[in-house]
Amino acid sequence: MPLGTDYAGQDCSLATALEIVGERWSLLIVRDAFLGVTRFSYLHRRLGISKAVLTQRLGSLVDAGVLERRRLDGHDAYTLTPSGEALWPAVHALIRWGDATTSPAGPRRLFRHVTCTADLDASGRCPDCGVTPGAADIETRPGPGARTDPPTDPPTDPVSRRLREPHRLLVPLRG
Repeated sequence: MPLGTDYAGQDCSLATALEIVGERWSLLIVRDAFLGVTRFSYLHRRLGISKAVLTQRLGSLVDAGVLERRRLDGHDAYTLTPSGEALWPAVHALIRWGDATTSPAGPRRLFRHVTCTADLDASGRCPDCGVTPGAADIETRPGPGARTDPPTDPPTDPVSRRLREPHRLLVPLRG
């Protein structure tokens, strides 16, 4: 019996969520939107996927209400909707799980509560004030496990260079 291509027969909220963000590349697009990568050309260059696949994934995320397409600085941009921003705790948890299981040098990316300037713990809470901040109140920067190969050669892509600098989540990056 062939495998199905969707979860239509499942009466489960997780299956419904996977219908929206579970396709290959979709969560990486959402992750990059949190990091401020909003332009089609930046997403295409950064993720290294075909334009056709990127177009399809962006369209499905827009149709599902996770992203919205709008004009920003004279370009089409894909930004998270409030529904998309609500994915932050799940995205953060998956990032931390990936760090814990695949990055012996430590987290690849650190997240800081802007108000307290304390790095968030693995659960996404600020150890200083006890708050679990929303994405708009978080700054990110490379952590000790960030890839630095080759360590003396900075990336030539302007978006990749910008991602190596501290910046707030949800603020669109300009290349």
